[in-house]
Parts: sequence; structure tokens; C-alpha cells
Amino acid sequence: MSITAQRKGEVIADNARSAADTGSAEVQVAILSERIANLTEHFKTHKKDNHSRRGLLKMVSQRRRLLDHLTKVDRARYTALITKLGLRR
Repeated sequence: MSITAQRKGEVIADNARSAADTGSAEVQVAILSERIANLTEHFKTHKKDNHSRRGLLKMVSQRRRLLDHLTKVDRARYTALITKLGLRR
């Protein structure tokens, strides 16, 4: 259900704004998106896992707050991020 350290490093490298960036909004949203995707796959086989579902809802809410912040701060970065991650349809 969680992502490996190697996969997390790849996600950080793909979305970092600079070489030492590990905590920008883009990186945090990308990590949350990866974890949300993994949990969504988990729920396809474990439909009654309501404890993990609560964690999923918290992650979705956190990602929404980060995206709202990014929208207020820099609209261009927000637009680039959602197209890169494919969050909006």
C-alpha cells in the first residue's frame, strides 16, 4: 500500500524544482498522488477496508489543500503540475 523508498526518490526527482528540493508543494502533491493511486488499487480487492479508506480521504483532502495553495501562489506552476500528473480530466 505504501510506496518504496526507491519509488519515492524517483517521484521526488521527477517533480523537484531544484536538486535539493524535497518539500515543495509540487513534490508533496506528486507523492500524495502516488500513494492515493496505490490505495485505490488496494480497494479494488479489499472493498471493506474502511480504516484505510479514512486515510485515503485524508490524503485526498491534503492534496486538495496543497493544490489550492499552489493556485493562490503561482497559477502557472499549478497548471503545469496538474497536466504533468494528469489530475484533471
